[in-house]
Amino acid sequence: MPRFLPITPDGLAERVIQSILTANSHTVIAVDGADAARPVALAQRIVAALRDAGRSADVVSLHDYVRPASLRMEFGRTDEMSYRTAWFDYAALRREVIDALRGNGRWLPALWDEAADRSARAAIRTAPPATTIVLAGPMLAGRHLDADLSLRLDLSEPALRRRTPHDAQWTIPALLRHDAENPYTPTFFVRWDHPERPAIRVEDRAR
Repeated sequence: MPRFLPITPDGLAERVIQSILTANSHTVIAVDGADAARPVALAQRIVAALRDAGRSADVVSLHDYVRPASLRMEFGRTDEMSYRTAWFDYAALRREVIDALRGNGRWLPALWDEAADRSARAAIRTAPPATTIVLAGPMLAGRHLDADLSLRLDLSEPALRRRTPHDAQWTIPALLRHDAENPYTPTFFVRWDHPERPAIRVEDRAR
């Protein structure tokens, strides 16, 4: 049966990177969490820990892989189905970051500027040996992203509602439905209702 142990955010980052430190090839970590969980902030902690250990690492935010507003908002600005299926370009993320990194050692840090609603005009980067890219954003499960490690920042529904800004409350049904339809077992499952006091799930071994 799983149980949960308290851990600090920095301790969590250190635990996540342990198996990456000896990798000789490029690796990908997925930090899956609603925007209310601030997955990019934790991804940045993980990247900082990797760099402190002398490894090449960088963050890719899912919000830098949104689709143009004409596609995202074709059925209105607050359409649940659009948020789940048309808001983010998961296929481009897989193609331009994961496959490109593993295939030719190059990757595109951003595809679309969400605020300006135009191409991000980002330059393709060449990855040093054994680079780790940390993907961060909502609804990563079930997108065929094939990460080497996955980390789930789990918010209870009350915490999700409490932490989501008023103008983004419409996204909550989409997030809950996506989670219900895409159950999975991440490498690390973390209760994140109180980000300053997270708890990590551990499996009790049969005796």
